[in-house]
Amino acid sequence: MIDGQKSPDWRLTLADGTVLSRADMVGRAHIIYFYPKADTPGCTNEAKDFTALADAFAAAGVRVIGVSKDKPARLAKFAEKYGLTVTLGSDAPESVSGGHMTEDFGAWVEKSLYGRHYMGIERCTFLFDAAGALVQQWRKVRVKGHADEVLTAVRAV
Repeated sequence: MIDGQKSPDWRLTLADGTVLSRADMVGRAHIIYFYPKADTPGCTNEAKDFTALADAFAAAGVRVIGVSKDKPARLAKFAEKYGLTVTLGSDAPESVSGGHMTEDFGAWVEKSLYGRHYMGIERCTFLFDAAGALVQQWRKVRVKGHADEVLTAVRAV
């Protein structure tokens, strides 16, 4: 994706079973961040960091949406276990997205670990303005300090 580009059309099944779509975000700035798997150390820390800054994001008029391939029930348990207040959405094949959102955003990539190659979610974040245009993106995110960096970018817009 390039700056100024509109996001792909998307729909997500949220942790509570409701559906959120790009159309629901018209007129509201939002952040979509992709993470590999709920309840793993890096993903937990990232979700906790965004939750810790939730009031600041809300004050700036920005909704934070975390997306993984986890099923909604797992996302609900993840949110409850850590007291997460950010919106968590499922891009699992059986969700309303059909498992295509991560691909549409370019977050489904080939990864390598100990010489083994596999497909997985690249940790990345996208900031969209109220018109739905991409303002900034972060690829290959390092968790430490990332939520603060995104909030700084939000405040600069």
